[in-house]
Amino acid sequence: MRRSQVQDMISAGESTTVEFKRKCTAPEKMAKELTAFANTKGGYLLIGIDDDRRIIGIPSEKTIMSEVERACIFYCDPPLTYELYIMPFDRLDIAIVHVQESNEKPHAVKDPQIPDEQKVYIRQGEESVSASKEMIRILRGMRADAKPLMISISDKERRLFDFIEKNGRATVKDFSTLVNISDRRAARLLVRLVRAGVLNIHTNEQHDYYTLVERPH
Repeated sequence: MRRSQVQDMISAGESTTVEFKRKCTAPEKMAKELTAFANTKGGYLLIGIDDDRRIIGIPSEKTIMSEVERACIFYCDPPLTYELYIMPFDRLDIAIVHVQESNEKPHAVKDPQIPDEQKVYIRQGEESVSASKEMIRILRGMRADAKPLMISISDKERRLFDFIEKNGRATVKDFSTLVNISDRRAARLLVRLVRAGVLNIHTNEQHDYYTLVERPH
């Protein structure tokens, strides 16, 4: 990794693919950011950088290497593959952890002491946010070993498309009410349409919503 590339990331600030950490945090917090990258578009965790882009530096290269390995192996399920770089900046060292978008989605954060309690995160803008059940199904459908998807467009889907055309978006509740089906069935149909590349899914603090995929003219 080139120094100029890292400098550009620092100058641009946090984004969907870049996160700053002032210091080496608890392994579960580091795992949250790294799994979110793996579940989305991949990204870089820069350790030793303040939120205002000021370089703080890391106290110990050995500690960083140990904590990153611990987070990726013991707090991520499945474990993450990563690249770790230590780079000098203004007489201080910073650490850059690079995680590529994964073919084994979804990666979850787990507590080694309570392995059954797991959480899945994705990147939404500059934040790592919890993935909904629908988003987790979509992530599973993106795995390399996922079965091919076949869909058919019925009156329900056509009414949904018309609704989104008029309103800009639709939620699970909008769809279930519109065509008089259960929320569970509506969610399954929406997930299939996202997997088929017909709809986009968006996440905010309240709920997921869906929009039509824009086609090139």
